[in-house]
Amino acid sequence: MYPEKKTADFRSVLNPKTPLLVSCRGKDGKNNALVVVYCCNCSFDPPMIMVGIVPSRHSYTLVKESGCFVANLVPANLKTQFDYLGSHSGRDEDKLTKLGMRIGEGIKINAPLLLDCPVSIECSVVSSVVTGSHEMFIGKIEYVHADASLVQDDGKIAWNKIDFLKL
Repeated sequence: MYPEKKTADFRSVLNPKTPLLVSCRGKDGKNNALVVVYCCNCSFDPPMIMVGIVPSRHSYTLVKESGCFVANLVPANLKTQFDYLGSHSGRDEDKLTKLGMRIGEGIKINAPLLLDCPVSIECSVVSSVVTGSHEMFIGKIEYVHADASLVQDDGKIAWNKIDFLKL
């Protein structure tokens, strides 16, 4: 006998997923970051990921103009910062400075790393697709930064060592 099925909210069908902060930099040199909930791997060779950003968001223009972004994986201890970055606009303030977030520089691209995140993935935009409410930016992975304690001898990340934020 199968368990009884019930209609579920379509927005929740691919949860759980790793919470993501996308950081970017404007032409004026100002850094910003936003919460992204639509994201995934989209190619193994070359390695690429996709992040979806609503065109009305401030970061949308920054990524569109710069052609790059950093995907930062969020640990549980950054819940307050995650919530703030997802509910305030970089048009109105320097959110990263206000939150005291530690910022690093990308090695391959001109965008900020969020150093308090255990993994930061530098990406250059190679294409994008408008899918309705979001534009999916396809980013070629240029460089992966991971906390040294997470990198195994074979170079792979020990994902089980990360206490990810759960939504």
